[in-house]
Amino acid sequence: MQPLSAEEIRRSFVNSSKSLVKAMTLPRGFTDLPWDSLDYLGWRDPKAPNRAYLVVRRDSGVTGVALNTQATGKPRRGTGLCDLCNTAHQVTDVALFAARRAGSAGRDGNTVGLYICADLACSLYLRGLRELEVPQGETASPELRAERLTARVEGFVNRVLS
Repeated sequence: MQPLSAEEIRRSFVNSSKSLVKAMTLPRGFTDLPWDSLDYLGWRDPKAPNRAYLVVRRDSGVTGVALNTQATGKPRRGTGLCDLCNTAHQVTDVALFAARRAGSAGRDGNTVGLYICADLACSLYLRGLRELEVPQGETASPELRAERLTARVEGFVNRVLS
């Protein structure tokens, strides 16, 4: 992913109010992010842990989606699968994120949701740049997995926009 400026990120949101975007906290270490290893920029707001953000560069420009999730509850056992990168995690490391749809549908309360890596670090997991606790049976190359991730993110963003 090509690096983004703070201004590009703030202007990109399609399903959030200007006041929420203004209150948004950019990810820690924003200037030092591993942009070459990212397929999208995703982070949880350190000041509001139930809020998260996903920003992707698309053919039509940069699109940002504000997400909501529940704070972590009591520890559970088992495994969960991220709908974006298809990486298995401990069930507590996968969270249901809901995005309000863009436009009038979102103002009417319509949302779309996915189970996503709780830290939104899909790109790093599929490239082996972040450790996984659950053994993976994936045999596809990181490049192919990245292509699949990009297609799934694009599909999710299209659902938010429709």
